[in-house]
Amino acid sequence: MSTAAAVDILEKPALGAVERLLANAGLPTTDLTSAHLETFFGVGSPEALDAVVGVELHGDSALLRSLVVAPLTRSRGLGRALVSAAERCARSAGASDVYLLTSTAEPFFESLGYARTDRSSAPQAIRRTYEFASLCPASATFMHKRLVPTGT
Repeated sequence: MSTAAAVDILEKPALGAVERLLANAGLPTTDLTSAHLETFFGVGSPEALDAVVGVELHGDSALLRSLVVAPLTRSRGLGRALVSAAERCARSAGASDVYLLTSTAEPFFESLGYARTDRSSAPQAIRRTYEFASLCPASATFMHKRLVPTGT
C-alpha cells in the first residue's frame, strides 16, 4: 500500500470487488479482466472497496477509467487521491497525456486540471480502446490533461 493525501491506496484490487463497485454505480464491467487490475487502484478493504480507479497505458497516452466513489464515502478526498495515484502510474510509465470519458463528473475532473476536448482529437491508441470505441456513449464528455513531469 502507498499513501496519497492521507488515504491508503490499494494497488491491484480484487476483480470481484471492482466489478461490484462499478456495477453498483451503473458502470460497465464486461471488458474487465485480471490483467486490467495491474493498473487499478482502490480504497477500502480488498473485498469491499469504497472507491476505485483504473488507468490504461498506451505509450505516451493513458486512459483514466472507471472512477467510482461509493455514495457513503464521498467528499472525503478519495476520488482526488485515486486520480493522483493513477496519474503517477501513467507518468512513471512514460505517459505525458491522460484522457477520460465521463457522463457525470465533468466538473470534478475540471477541478483536477482536465479540460473538455473534441473526441476527434483523441490519439489513435485511445480511439482503439474498448471504452472509447464501444463502452462509452458518443454523448460522453471527452477530457484531456497534460501531465507535468515530476520535479517540474
